[in-house]
Amino acid sequence: MRGSATALALAVLLVAGAPQVQAQAQDAAAVTPPLAEAPPAAAAPPVATDPSAMPATAATEAVLGRHARGDPWEGFNRSMFRYQQDIDRAVFRPLARGYGTIVPKPIRTGLRHVLSHIREPIVFLNDLLQLKPKRAVRTLARFLVNSTVGIGGLLDVAKTAKLPHRDNGLGNTLARYGVGPGPYLFLPFVGPTGLRDLFGAQVDGVIYPVAIGRPFNRVDYQLSTTIVGGLDLRNESDANFKALLDGAADPYATLRSVYQQNRAAEIAEIKGQTIDPSGLDDPLADPEADPATSTGDQPPSTEGTTNSSPAPEPKTDAPASAASVDATSGEPQLVSFL
Repeated sequence: MRGSATALALAVLLVAGAPQVQAQAQDAAAVTPPLAEAPPAAAAPPVATDPSAMPATAATEAVLGRHARGDPWEGFNRSMFRYQQDIDRAVFRPLARGYGTIVPKPIRTGLRHVLSHIREPIVFLNDLLQLKPKRAVRTLARFLVNSTVGIGGLLDVAKTAKLPHRDNGLGNTLARYGVGPGPYLFLPFVGPTGLRDLFGAQVDGVIYPVAIGRPFNRVDYQLSTTIVGGLDLRNESDANFKALLDGAADPYATLRSVYQQNRAAEIAEIKGQTIDPSGLDDPLADPEADPATSTGDQPPSTEGTTNSSPAPEPKTDAPASAASVDATSGEPQLVSFL
């Protein structure tokens, strides 16, 4: 899967190519005295066509081969982001809003709890792999409480007993032992991710079909749970998603920044480390702005600014195409729509 993503990225970049910069010429008529024939007028110097001499923006830099740190396939990712946005506006968001209107909230909440409850054993397994026995015990206690008193996870009784849901997966486990995130990727119906987390999510997804079998290996089960979970999370995330991206000068860069910062914070928490807020950039900052024109008490470089606006915190266990938070339920957040 990693190889196919790389090949597809390279193919798109080769097909797209860098746009040719055309020089614009202006005609100038030389006025000469009638007494003598004027020498040929010198040709006007051509307009510079060197792309490096032109003012760069986040989008043109991606097209010209330059990219943000950690995003070597930015041109490909931006095209996939636009494609996902088109699908979301035309199809997925209307379906999700219709789901939220037609299906009563108690039913939607119960289904969300069940889908989260099903993943608790995977969370427990990765707690053990990360050598976190106390956290593993809490995860196991949560699963047992909701399996019995919570009617198979339909009710989140464990949350009231101070046993909230905590996402965990193989991506976190690999990071715990020093595996880097790899190149940033944005894929339709997957959303913002990295090669490490993409690989981890695929392994997590095949554990039940291989170890348990039915019904987890049935296509109808996989499709129904994916669609219901995706529609519910997209509906719950709509307001936060809109608030996050509507005020962004570059929605793609904003989403990338939110995802990367939240993942860095999650990995630091797993490792027992802390992140210096001064090292974080502002997800809502305009990537096209000249750092020299920044105002206020901040230094000229905008890479060290602190995000003053609360941003949704995407989790890694839920597939996603936009960062969002379900603040009322504390369930896995939407990082990809399906």
